[in-house]
Amino acid sequence: MILFFVMSSEVETSLIYSLNSERFLDFARNDRKIMPMQVFAPAKINLCLEILGRRDDGFHEIETLIAPISLYDEIRIDKGDAKEGIEFRCDDPSVPKGDENLAVRAAKAFFAATKIDPAVSIKLKKKIPHGAGLGGGSSDAASVLLALNELFETTLPREALAKMAEAIGSDVPFFIFQSAAMCKGRGEVVTPLKLQERLSVLLFKPDFAVPTAWAYSRWQDSREIAGVSYAAQQFAGQTFINDLERPVLEKFVFLAQLKMWLLNQPEVAAALMSGSGSTVFAALRPNVDALLIVERAKGELDPELWTCACQTI
Repeated sequence: MILFFVMSSEVETSLIYSLNSERFLDFARNDRKIMPMQVFAPAKINLCLEILGRRDDGFHEIETLIAPISLYDEIRIDKGDAKEGIEFRCDDPSVPKGDENLAVRAAKAFFAATKIDPAVSIKLKKKIPHGAGLGGGSSDAASVLLALNELFETTLPREALAKMAEAIGSDVPFFIFQSAAMCKGRGEVVTPLKLQERLSVLLFKPDFAVPTAWAYSRWQDSREIAGVSYAAQQFAGQTFINDLERPVLEKFVFLAQLKMWLLNQPEVAAALMSGSGSTVFAALRPNVDALLIVERAKGELDPELWTCACQTI
């Protein structure tokens, strides 16, 4: 679910609405002076990711079950004070500012498709780490499309926004639907669904990233490491498996050690790399203290591990 935080000089209280809230839609349309809009763009994890083969277009045919999680980037979008064009700023200097940034590309795609003269400022506050397999850039792009559609009252259906999102990135259409989903093709064929139950998850990311294109390019010729489990895991009605673990764990051995360490913890029901990594997540059993697992992991594996406790949403 993507949330909007709306502020106005005429409104004394801060209001938070979900995108599909009728109250939010009526409120936004009846008061065009409301500015700016604050968007909370969720990260994702891949509960399963199976690669079926290489496509003629250079991408890979996949089937992946993806769930959004309660870790968010924050995006502030303002058309009230914006000059002509698209102004973009980010608190993370490592994030690209031009066309390489997916949020900027999404804004350009929106204005090109709607033939509206661009005049908007976008400020991004990063909470989702880069190169982590958590979909932060893709979520930012989808959130910008959804927000601009409301802000400029273009009333484009989700299907049209998802089609627009295909050209931006393979994971971007998934985030348009604001739901767990089975994604096929190269990721652009999205079928929303509801998970059987909400999962408590614990994210672990070391201080390095894994390039997605590199991981896919090594998939076909990669081999399994002895002593590492790649088998499907079952928990809470879900199957956990990731075909990209084979190439990534072969090169980044620490991730293999991290996954196997997690599987040996009594509180952990399943452990899997998300997407192309470098995040490994643990699906936790009910009523466990995530902080104890974090302290144990930092003490036994790496004191600099980035961690985050969250839930599927």
